[in-house]
Amino acid sequence: MSSFFRRQLADYVEYHRAPWNCAMHVFGIVFLFLAAVLPLSQWSIAAFGIQTSVAAIATIPVLIYWFLLDFALGAAILGAAIVLLSAAAIFVGQANTVGMWSLTAILIVIGSASQVIGHQVFERRRPALVDNPIHLLLGPMFVIAKLFIVLGFRRDLAVIIDERPQGPLNSS
Repeated sequence: MSSFFRRQLADYVEYHRAPWNCAMHVFGIVFLFLAAVLPLSQWSIAAFGIQTSVAAIATIPVLIYWFLLDFALGAAILGAAIVLLSAAAIFVGQANTVGMWSLTAILIVIGSASQVIGHQVFERRRPALVDNPIHLLLGPMFVIAKLFIVLGFRRDLAVIIDERPQGPLNSS
């Protein structure tokens, strides 16, 4: 884990201490990601001889950024992105344009509301991205890092996120 990522994550965590705020962010981040990729999933293009969507191509730069911050977390986000991009492609394949835009609007409203409610009601603090716009890209890393910690992985992240490692530490 780079020192840059360690500092950014520690700063992000200060805005996300309340458990209910963190739970709201899980849903909000997933909904907002889907809202972003749904419209882009309508357009299919050939890239390097492979048929794909503009949504998949548009996610590549941010996936590279996440891999550079932390390879394991980036790989987990890649897995989640594949699932969400697939879900978006299936929906777009079944829905008409009005249905796709309606779902996009609903996801934006619910995703944004969950973020705002999480901060206003549970955290009693404004969102982190207001003070540091790069935090917009740290949300998915934070959610996956919390998942890794709950599963017993990445004690180095637990020290930053929970201010204490989860589970027994090896004595060295």
